[in-house]
Amino acid sequence: MKKRIAILGSTGSIGTQALEVVAAHPAAFSVSVLTAQSNADLLIEQAVQFRPSVVIIGNEKLRSKVDLALSPLGIKVYAGEEALASVVESDDIDMVLTALVGYSGLLPTMRAIEAGKDIALANKETLVVAGELITALARKHKVALLPVDSEHSAIFQCLVGEKQNPIEKIILTASGGPFRGKDRAFLATVTKAQALKHPNWTMGAKITIDSATLMNKGLEVIEAKWLFDLAPDQIDVVVHPQSIIHSMVQFEDGSIKAQMGLPDMRLPIQYALGYPRRLQADFPRFDFTQYPSLTFEKPDTDTFRNLPLAFEALAKGGNLPCVINAANEVAVAAFLNDEIGFLEISEVIENCAAKVSFVHNPDYADYVASDTEARRVAAELVHAIV
Repeated sequence: MKKRIAILGSTGSIGTQALEVVAAHPAAFSVSVLTAQSNADLLIEQAVQFRPSVVIIGNEKLRSKVDLALSPLGIKVYAGEEALASVVESDDIDMVLTALVGYSGLLPTMRAIEAGKDIALANKETLVVAGELITALARKHKVALLPVDSEHSAIFQCLVGEKQNPIEKIILTASGGPFRGKDRAFLATVTKAQALKHPNWTMGAKITIDSATLMNKGLEVIEAKWLFDLAPDQIDVVVHPQSIIHSMVQFEDGSIKAQMGLPDMRLPIQYALGYPRRLQADFPRFDFTQYPSLTFEKPDTDTFRNLPLAFEALAKGGNLPCVINAANEVAVAAFLNDEIGFLEISEVIENCAAKVSFVHNPDYADYVASDTEARRVAAELVHAIV
């Protein structure tokens, strides 16, 4: 039987590549739901090709445009946040791919888990914000959380067949982004155009900036803690500029397993959608002779403050990861709008973390309140800089 997929965020980088995977395997997958925030034209194009039963457009002003194009095809069109959170409960969905950007992925993921849907998780912020809540829900409802991030997919693949063997530590690899090796004097004047030129990966603007600041790796550290039930001191980060080794697991005998391949997000997407099967693919193959040297170095945490800020948030716990995630989203948006400089992203996050009320054992309402407060405080900090 075909696995019926709902793709939340189908017009983004992960969503469009997921649809490439679906198109390459029509006997394995069908699309039940597609969603987008504002890219109505691409959403319509995707729906015409893949014929989901439902589409959601987040921007309610665009609903009539999408409905006019798709209702003749028998495709139901809804709009708004509540429609997005509710659609994942549908009986004709087997798996939900959450490829939304940022905090917006939390509520739909919770609803999908409560409805018993397996989750292909590309929205790392869901576990950053509310990892304890999400993993507890997944256990309660016997739902699989299948990572789509290349690094977490690598760890997951390395652990297949190793259930009985304790992890000593995991090693997340980072490319170092476009500013690897640069000092703070250089970073003080970089532009968003420079920051958006990732050396290895093609991604959306927000995650590309996160990669440049190393916040993306910091968020991945927090996500890894919850996905793999680890203590903070069991998670290491190493800079690997070639992005061939996607991450590694070290076991208690000292042996290390690594997952390797060319940087292509379709591979971890396909692995998550097809799990436990590995499906044939025509992706380009890695050739060792083309990479005679794979190098590794420590991350520069003095220059790139976001990574240690994430480790500090993970160690303190509570609502602090939720706070730094919200502050980061506000600060990155401000940088992309030319309101603050590159180094000021970290300043906003650190100052926001110090100002927002700390909650030691948050529930869902606390996460919502913390996100709201952090965004308000971060916006005030941005305004003070401007």
